[in-house]
Formats: sequence, C-alpha cells, structure tokens
Amino acid sequence: MLKRIAVKDMKLGMFICEFCGSWMEHPFWKTRFLLEDEKDLRAILASGIKELWIDVSQGLDVSGDTAGKTEAEVEKETEALLLEAEKPTSTERISLDEEIRTAARLCNRAKDAVIEMFSDARMGKAVEIEKAQELVEEISNSVLRQPHALISLARLKTADEYTFLHSVAVCALMIALARQLSLDESTVRDAGLAGLLHDIGKIAIPLKVLNKPGKLTDEEFSIVKSHPEVGAKILIESYQVPPMALDVCLHHHEKVDGTGYPHGLKGNNISLFAKMGAVCDVYDAITSNRPYKKGWSPADSIRKMAEWSKGHFDEAVFQAFVKTVGIYPTGSLVRLESGRLAVVIEQNDTSLLMPKVKIFFSAKTKMPIIQETLDLSKLQGKEKIIGRESPDDWGFKNLDALWSGIS
Repeated sequence: MLKRIAVKDMKLGMFICEFCGSWMEHPFWKTRFLLEDEKDLRAILASGIKELWIDVSQGLDVSGDTAGKTEAEVEKETEALLLEAEKPTSTERISLDEEIRTAARLCNRAKDAVIEMFSDARMGKAVEIEKAQELVEEISNSVLRQPHALISLARLKTADEYTFLHSVAVCALMIALARQLSLDESTVRDAGLAGLLHDIGKIAIPLKVLNKPGKLTDEEFSIVKSHPEVGAKILIESYQVPPMALDVCLHHHEKVDGTGYPHGLKGNNISLFAKMGAVCDVYDAITSNRPYKKGWSPADSIRKMAEWSKGHFDEAVFQAFVKTVGIYPTGSLVRLESGRLAVVIEQNDTSLLMPKVKIFFSAKTKMPIIQETLDLSKLQGKEKIIGRESPDDWGFKNLDALWSGIS
C-alpha cells in the first residue's frame, strides 16, 4: 500500500516510490528505491522536499500519530482542489481543428527564431526585443483564436528541441494564463515576452550538463541553478527589456514557501508574474520528454502539480492555470464510464469535467474500436470521464496523432 508522509517522518528501511515535488529540483534521478544509506536520508532532508510517497509493502511503515495519508485520501484531496477550478471562463474561439495547422507552422518558425535569439546571446549580442515582440504578437494571436492548439503542440518536442520549444510553450502558456486572469492586452503581451525569455540564461550551461541523462553532481546542479541570474544579466545588458521579463527570468524558480532559488523569496515577496512563470515553466517541463526522464501525461501532470501546490505555487494562480489548460488537458488519455478509452481533443466552455474526446479503444475487450468524437457536455447522464489512464500502461505510441491529426 502507498502512503504519503512528511519528510521529517522518514527513516531508513522505508521504500521510497516518489518525491512530492518537481523531479527537476531534488537530488535523486531515481525515485523508487529502498532507503538504506544514511547519506541519502540526509540528502533528502536537505533538499527542500516536504513530502514523499512510500510503499509499506516493500519497506517499513510509519507508526503512531505520523500515520501518513493513503493514496485514496490524497486522491480525494487533490480532486477537491482541482474541482474548485471546474467551471472555465467562457470565451469565443475557433475549433482546434481549424487552428492546428496554422499553430504547427508557427511553432516551427518560433523554434527557429528562439534558436537564433539564443545563439546571438551566446555570442554576446544584445537580444533584439522588437523581433521577440513580433514573435510574441503572432503567438498571442494564435492563442486568442484557440489557446490549446499551440500550447499542446509545443509540448510535443524531442529532448534535443526542449530548450527552444520550452520557451515557445511557456510564452503561449503565460499569454493564456494572463488572459484567464483578466489582465489587459498590453500586460498579456509583456507576460508572453517574459515567457519567451525566461530561460535565456541556459545558454551559459554546458550542453553536457544541460542534457546529462543521469543524476547531476552538486557542482553541476549549482551550475544549472545559476541560469536565472545569468539570464537576468543578459536581459539587463540588452536594454529596453520590460521589467516583467527581467523579474520572471530571475524569479521563476522561487516557491511560495521560500524553498526556491535564487533568492529564497516567500509568499507575497514573489510577484504575480513570477508566480505565473513558475506554474507555466513547471507544467511544460514535466509534460516534456527530457534526456533523463520521459514526460508525464498532461492530466497526470496537473494532478501532481495540485498535490504540490500549497508549498510550490500560489493557489489562486494555480487555480487560474487549471482553468487555462483544463483538468484533463488536450492530449490526455481518459477512461469513460462505458469502459471506452478516449483522448481529450478540446476543452468545453461549460465544464472542465466534460471536454470533447475521441474514443478509439475498448478497455474491456482490449481492442481498437471505431473512432468517434464525443462532446461529453451533451451526454450528461449517459457518459462521463471516470479516471485518467497512462498511455505507457496501454502501449499506445501514437496517441498525439489522434488529437492533433499530425503524425
């Protein structure tokens, strides 16, 4: 049986299944192991992680007043948090099908533009803010027409493309989130520019460190953690960079509980825009394939972020983010009450629990079925989502082609 416990209640002999926090910021690249080494225990205590999952069937249990929470109890809490964001903000927009091809072309152009911008910065040239703003304008227009097209496509990147398309994805997410928060259009575009530039400091990280497939040494991890300050220096020297872009670049790894970096800012000492950057950065990072880890599915990522939200993210910003991408984001694999499996293809303006889905597989017969698009908002009482599924568990290799139409 799995239990979530506080790190302070951890002891040698426990079997660790997962750390409750971003896998980018803890000292272990393996997350399933028997805790036998005192040095490992001390490293976890020093990492800033607050909670973790243990498997009591493979190691020691907690006892007495520190009984921890079972998987069912945590799931119930997490679902309650997500349901607080259940009703999205209704907006007029075109369908995903109409925007997807345009967004795909824009995604490729944007990636090339970011590669050029990062290359120039690496050579000591100032960032051309006007060019960056033109790109943000194009991305903003695509997100306005259909937010989930570009956001979802940018998630589909290879490990080699990660640094560049991550900037594009965070730009699009920041724009969509800023609109969800009802910010004015000038601020929306500044937020997009901040997202586009937030990781520019990574040009100073050696590729062998940035793309290392295993655990980083303490020295390597320190190098990685230097990128916000390096990026801020680059932006300061570029002139005409809006203050928001500088702030987000410098502080998108801060956490509301004060355990982030580089300055350990806490709560209201972190700006709204840096809090937005933190949520957008983490979501795209954990849903993307990296050299050292396969990305999580969109729905699993939202659920895990909800588990971490109290210490890591500002709750109001996280709730707005859930409204932005959905409880079951586009591309999520879900199980329906009928026993059919479906991929989410579009969010619904009336309820985040009732998106449009494409059915394609029977969980009962374990066989493909005729593909059909269902609007769950029109099937209330007849069909609904009853859970998330892992594409890896089912061996699905081409799931993204079902919702995007792009192989």
